[in-house]
Amino acid sequence: MALPTMTPEQRSEALAKAAAARTARKELLDQVKAGKLSLADVLAKSDTDELVKKTKVLAVVKALPGVGAVRASQMLEQAQIVDTRRVGGLGARQREALISAAS
Repeated sequence: MALPTMTPEQRSEALAKAAAARTARKELLDQVKAGKLSLADVLAKSDTDELVKKTKVLAVVKALPGVGAVRASQMLEQAQIVDTRRVGGLGARQREALISAAS
């Protein structure tokens, strides 16, 4: 399957949109790192915010204060969540398990 051809204008618009999404995602994760947003806040925000829905759960958990890569993997395993799952793809039970694992 070949990629669609894009005009230079379409390509530059797509690149700008992707850069804006990366910047917004970084700001979200920085707020989590600073303790301004809790895990429960991020999960609640995912109901309305498309950017949060598309963020990987592992990145959000790693951004929690005092949680590193190993602890984040353990928390996801305990909550039975695959590390490639995105926040928008979590079910109600997975959300509850993740919040309880984080506290």
